[in-house]
Amino acid sequence: MTKEHIKLIAKNKKARHDYFIENKFEAGIQLLGTEVKSMRLGKVNLRDAYVKIRNGEVYLHQMHVGPYPFAYYENHEPKRARKLLLHKREIKKLYGKINEKGAALIPLEAYFKDGKVKIEIAVAKGKKKYDKREAIKRRDQKRDADRFGY
Repeated sequence: MTKEHIKLIAKNKKARHDYFIENKFEAGIQLLGTEVKSMRLGKVNLRDAYVKIRNGEVYLHQMHVGPYPFAYYENHEPKRARKLLLHKREIKKLYGKINEKGAALIPLEAYFKDGKVKIEIAVAKGKKKYDKREAIKRRDQKRDADRFGY
């Protein structure tokens, strides 16, 4: 049994605040060489990223991968659409889930797993403003309880 080596590249912290996370999937991603090198330097932002299914294929849009500083003329476009690599049955399952009202596909994290870049995507439903306020209130109460030893 081999132990998986996972190194976190980027995390979408805002996603857990704005959405209720339902199902998670791990996907590979099709990248250029300069993108992988840039990811190794940690120049990735998932904040505004989202996932779309087009023609039976899954694409990640608006993930910002900064330009690789040591590439001269063959650098990549920072916010290009990148293809996610999933099995056909997983794509069908995702397609069924996002056809529900209010469901969206969002990336949660990007990480290296045994030397390969993986993206964790989730089927999520948007939170209303009062849900967000309730979560903030619970977090503050927990922090106060931990601080004062209740």
